[in-house]
Amino acid sequence: MKIHEYQALALLSEYEIPNSGGLPADTPEQAYQAALELGGTSWVVKAQIYAGGRGKAGGVKFAASPQEAKNCAEQILGMRIVNKQTGPQGRLVRKVLVTNGLKIAKEYYLSMVLDSANAKIMILASAEGGSEIEEIAALNPEKIFKIHIDPMIGLRPYHLKELEGKLGITDKQQISDFAVIVRGIYRIFVEKDCSLLEINPLVLTAAGRMMVLDIKMSFDGNALFRHPEIAALRDLNEEDPKETEAAKYKLNYIPLEGNIGCMVNGAGLAMATMDIIKAYGAEPANFLDVGGGTSAEKVAGALRILLSDPNIKGILINIFGGIVRCDVLAQGICEAARQVKITVPIVVRLAGTNADEGKRILNESGLSLIAADNLGSAVEKIVWQVQGGSVQ
Repeated sequence: MKIHEYQALALLSEYEIPNSGGLPADTPEQAYQAALELGGTSWVVKAQIYAGGRGKAGGVKFAASPQEAKNCAEQILGMRIVNKQTGPQGRLVRKVLVTNGLKIAKEYYLSMVLDSANAKIMILASAEGGSEIEEIAALNPEKIFKIHIDPMIGLRPYHLKELEGKLGITDKQQISDFAVIVRGIYRIFVEKDCSLLEINPLVLTAAGRMMVLDIKMSFDGNALFRHPEIAALRDLNEEDPKETEAAKYKLNYIPLEGNIGCMVNGAGLAMATMDIIKAYGAEPANFLDVGGGTSAEKVAGALRILLSDPNIKGILINIFGGIVRCDVLAQGICEAARQVKITVPIVVRLAGTNADEGKRILNESGLSLIAADNLGSAVEKIVWQVQGGSVQ
């Protein structure tokens, strides 16, 4: 789960980590009042969306007066930011953050992520932060340093010394500021079950102090039951409605860019199904695992989600009955198909426990479902249907 920048900055403040702060605003008038409340002589108005690259898209503007801050908010609110991080559909800006302008002497990059392969927390840092960090990572990866921290040992002074040396931080005050920031974000990362914490940029101000200027945070969705205060920050407007609906049924759903919807029970079988679809020259529209202990209700919910996607031109249901019987899943498929108008071809492959009974239920349902005896045949049939009789 992600949160907005203004929410992440507020969390930093709770941990007494120096940051740019600011006030959120939903309207130009609120942006005007925020600038007045913050005081100062310059302000920055920033779009609040679950993506980066806002500055290049016109989502970050500078103001020299509260009235200019209001004007900037008028331009940003309601705009749709489209870039590599948002995808072609873009993100609609519904809120802005108003912060005081800063005189910046230098920008750094600092982030923490989970390194699952090594069961460690990885810190990534660079002395060249800012909007070009993706280009730096692609063209000059040697400028990004990595340090692994064993969570059983935790962050230690020698980790900080290594980071300071690699980033060229030598001033006593800056070393102190840097230590406060790194120790603080490590605490947040561990205590709040983060999956990503990215500061870009971490800045050195003209006054010689270090602080967080911009930050992204993501949290482990499976750990949110431990953090109701974090779950309460969720902005459903920033999430794919289909993903939100899938979460209600505890489905594992990830949208993709193809046109063949997939419903499978089991992550491994789902990946294999997607691979075979690609092998036949087509593209899967999603990853959707209804789970090994699924129910008719979950299957019905999954099918409704797929049928609501206008990009899907056909659906492949690939079920291997084990813990859950095929006849139970077939009942769920029929239930959903009767509730939602079927506008695309649906191919169903059932195998395993009570597969014959499941097939009987489907055949006697009176619904326009296409049966398949094996996975290869199922994929060939759905690709044939979607591509108008063409299979590569």
